[in-house]
Amino acid sequence: MIETATRPELTTARLRLRPLVMADAPRLAQLGDDFEVARMLTSCPHPYTLADAEALVRQGRDADPADEVMFAIELPGEGPIGTIGFDPDGVLAHDVGYWIGRPYWGRGYVSEALAASLAWVAGEWGRRCVTARHFVDNPASAAVLLRAGFLYTGRTEWRPCVSRGEAVLNRWMVWLP
Repeated sequence: MIETATRPELTTARLRLRPLVMADAPRLAQLGDDFEVARMLTSCPHPYTLADAEALVRQGRDADPADEVMFAIELPGEGPIGTIGFDPDGVLAHDVGYWIGRPYWGRGYVSEALAASLAWVAGEWGRRCVTARHFVDNPASAAVLLRAGFLYTGRTEWRPCVSRGEAVLNRWMVWLP
């Protein structure tokens, strides 16, 4: 595990965003093993196994928190309901990615987690540009990003989707606070 910076924890009105721990893996495996979740993510296999969830936890745990972060999105009383993370995307930007389990869709949890984590990225890392992509057949993710202030760039690209076994058209968006 890399110890170059403190692993952040954030609190919102309803959520706790915290570092992933191995004890999260069974719950994440349960929620991630849903084709409707996996089909909206680039690299999520289906079926999504405990080993896949453990690999995700290791990825988040081993990231350098000075430049990369992955949070468990925790709903108090229920445990982790998904993840949100930021990866370096060149010199000036970070790319955000997120998912939550289907039982939690449509309740504003991702919007709440995204707002808090964007504020943290801007404040702690000084980032003034964050990119995101969503599959064109995922209007819910598009709505989350638009509510958070992301703008369409006009750029699209085909990206492989592991669970679908085919490339899916993505729309690029950018957040400039």
